[in-house]
Formats: sequence, structure tokens, C-alpha cells
Amino acid sequence: MNTRSKIAVFGMVALSFAFSGNVAAQKMKEKTVMVGGAAMYPSKNIIENAVNSKDHKTLVAAVKAAGLVETLQGDGPFTVFAPTDAAFAKLPKGTVESLVKPENKEMLTKILTYHVLAGKYSAKQVWAAVKAGNGKAMMKTVEGEELTFWTKGKDLYIKDAKGNNAKVTIADVNQSNGVIHVIDTVLLP
Repeated sequence: MNTRSKIAVFGMVALSFAFSGNVAAQKMKEKTVMVGGAAMYPSKNIIENAVNSKDHKTLVAAVKAAGLVETLQGDGPFTVFAPTDAAFAKLPKGTVESLVKPENKEMLTKILTYHVLAGKYSAKQVWAAVKAGNGKAMMKTVEGEELTFWTKGKDLYIKDAKGNNAKVTIADVNQSNGVIHVIDTVLLP
């Protein structure tokens, strides 16, 4: 191998190390939020992050059963209010098992899309809307109905169409295609 070839090979090897180092450094610099024992990376999409959360296994299974995986991997942006497994456990016994059956896909889709807003709304933006609305803000979901947002002390709450209240327990989990806010109750249209 001549000197020129050796320099070219050395240059390519050095560039590949530099590039891989930059990618690793970039991942390390990302501001992650821990959800369900896993780091949520802003460079990953909603599905790529959600599947790693130990607290959202039921939600991920429901999203798969409803056929919404591709949608939530799309460009968005989306704001997702993500109920934990404990939130799903509050539903009457057998509800989740019934909803994930193929014959109930339409109802499951309706419930899941009721947890999604088109656009990316940070907790700060929702708080500002509540303040501007003299203590409450209404926002239309992808499902078509509205959610009511309100605050108490330092906490942000959501009221669904049935009158149930969900508390945002982890806010502003940024994603490449939107944001997730973890909630403690399943919202029902």
C-alpha cells in the first residue's frame, strides 16, 4: 500500500471515530427524563421511547391493538397524555382485556385518540392557557371531543367528558415528534 493510500485509509478511520464519537456525545448531551425506569430521549419518537417505560406496558399494548403505532411514529407533532399501568388498573376489572379485543378496536381507538392533541403543548403552554381562561382551558383532542385543563397548587389536572380527573405526574417528556405528559388516570370520552 502506498503512502497516499495509507493516509486515505487513516483519514477515513479517523473520520469514522470522530463521527461515532459525536453521535455518542450528542446522545449524552440530550436532556432526558426518566419515565418507568428508562431514559426518554428527545431524539426518539413517541413509540421508540414509550416501549422502554416499565410504567406504560398497557398503553403500548393498547396502541398496538388499535393500530396506532405508525401514526405515533409519524411526524406529528403530538401531545400525548400517557396513562400509566396503575391508571389502567383503576378501570373496572376486565375493561382493558375487553378493549384490546379486535371487535372493540373502534372503541379502543376512540379512547386512545382522546389522550392526544394535535400539536406540541408544553406544560408551561397549558398553564398559560389555564391562566388566560380564568382557571380552566378547553382543548380539542384528536378524537374530536374536548378535555378541560385546570390547576391546583403546583399541579396540572385534566377533566374528561365523564368528569374524571387525571393529574399530570411527569410533564414535558420531549420527543422528536411531540411531547408526552404522564397521567395517573385514563381519560374517557
